[in-house]
Amino acid sequence: MTSIYDTRILNLVIFSPLLMAALVLFLPRTEKAQIRAVTFVGMLFNLATCLWAWTRFVPRHPNEFQLEYRMRWIDDLGLSYHIGVDGLAMTLVLLTGVLGPLVVLASWTYVEERVKEFHLALLVLQTALIGAVCSLDVLLFYVFFEAMLIPMYLLIGVWGAEERQMAATKFFLYTLVGSLLMLVALLAAYFIAAPAGSRSFDYATLYNGLMSLNREVAACTAAGDCSNVSAGASALLRWGPLMFIAFSIAFAIKVPMFPVHTWLPDAHVQAPVAGSMILAGVMLKMGTFGFWRFAVPFFPVAARQYQVIISLLAVIGIVYGALMCLAQKDIKKLIAYSSVSHLGYCMLGMFAFTSEGATGSAYQMLNHGISTGALFLLFGFLYERRHARLMADYGGIARVMPVFTAFFLIVTFSSIAVPGTNGFVGEFLVLLGSFKSNLPMAFSVAATTGVILGAAYMLWMVQKVFFGTVTHQENLGLKDLNRREVLAVVPLLILIAVMGLRPQPFLDMLNPSTERFIARAQYASGKTDAATEDAKVRVRVRELPAKADVVAEAAPAAMPRLMPTGRILPAAALNLQNP
Repeated sequence: MTSIYDTRILNLVIFSPLLMAALVLFLPRTEKAQIRAVTFVGMLFNLATCLWAWTRFVPRHPNEFQLEYRMRWIDDLGLSYHIGVDGLAMTLVLLTGVLGPLVVLASWTYVEERVKEFHLALLVLQTALIGAVCSLDVLLFYVFFEAMLIPMYLLIGVWGAEERQMAATKFFLYTLVGSLLMLVALLAAYFIAAPAGSRSFDYATLYNGLMSLNREVAACTAAGDCSNVSAGASALLRWGPLMFIAFSIAFAIKVPMFPVHTWLPDAHVQAPVAGSMILAGVMLKMGTFGFWRFAVPFFPVAARQYQVIISLLAVIGIVYGALMCLAQKDIKKLIAYSSVSHLGYCMLGMFAFTSEGATGSAYQMLNHGISTGALFLLFGFLYERRHARLMADYGGIARVMPVFTAFFLIVTFSSIAVPGTNGFVGEFLVLLGSFKSNLPMAFSVAATTGVILGAAYMLWMVQKVFFGTVTHQENLGLKDLNRREVLAVVPLLILIAVMGLRPQPFLDMLNPSTERFIARAQYASGKTDAATEDAKVRVRVRELPAKADVVAEAAPAAMPRLMPTGRILPAAALNLQNP
């Protein structure tokens, strides 16, 4: 049963980190322990609100979006503050909530300079990430999408390694260019989707308006005659592919996909452990989520037109990323290139346009956030002790750090998709969906080789770093994980096991979103009856609250009259009649 609190939960989830940032702002700069403790408590509270929202979400609810809250913002522009979540958004919100406290724990002793500003950036970034996932107004999504750039730029550029300024600038410029392209396409969709007077940036208005136009475009394209379509359909026929490309470039940079991935290795290598965890764990998912929520549903005809091209780029990313990993000597850069490969599976499964592929894509988004986030977390602990990134600087450290080695091996098994871990479920579903799709068989075969290459580069790195003889005397003095570090890693290990051995609760959460995504991707393709298809894909959301009633102005009271003596006497007392 829905309660009045359900419509307020997401506001608390989104803005509780920002409220905690306001508290941190008033703490003395020298009180580093207090700043860390308050930030950690704030992240724990945010996690608690995420879990509360998770318990209130009903996977098979008839409403696509739940926990909705909507209020008027700028009526003249059709802009409202509208938030809500479906199954995929809810899982990403929970993933962000889980990583929040772990990021603070991971950085407890890593950051000693400008501690206050560092934790403020973490809290602001947490709000921006969750806000983007929950936004049901497309311009509101864009605001959060852009807002996350600034704190991440600061995390890399201020607290990063020796070439941090170059990496931060590269990250910012790449993402900003993509964002501006998306803004242009978003404004074009705003003007095309609805006539003047009824335009809105709300997700439902934009999607439902474009839905009928997409059907017109698909029908006239199939018939070979588009001379008699409506003005909106004519505009979509002309500009729709370019709008889809603009959205795709923006989100492909964020994923990142080949060939716009070159900012990622530099950003990961130079970023502090917190920056790498957030970047790999959540921020890269803004790209895959953007394809899922906006690019494909808004422009299904164009998405099918470019399906093979985007799938080919995804496969190239899988193989290229794996081969680049085999060529690396820097451990952190190897993990960074593995992200390019793993997220290629997300894109391949999504653009297979099959239920198995889409489910695997959504599951792989979560897997990558957990497994790669854990790899960066663990290497951050090692780097904090040794301040070296090259594999040649290690060797044989399993002898002196057995607990650390055991944890790293478990995460490695997850990364290479060993059965029983979360990685296996996601990659298996992606490959199954791609084999069943209309994509060329060669794509699926090439993607399968990525699994083999993934095992090769990860096990090769593990062998060189952890086993053999200790070749550097400095490594003999390395200390194993302490209690704080174990506490930071164990939740991720638990998720790896639970999602690998009991994936069904997560799949149940994702399946309704997957079904709707596939229906929208195949919209107007002629595979389903039009009326049935429209009813299935139409977006239904909470109505805007009514405007406050305008109180009618009362008639002005009669002015008092001035008597000759100067005294004021009301007109009624004079007992005068109007002429």
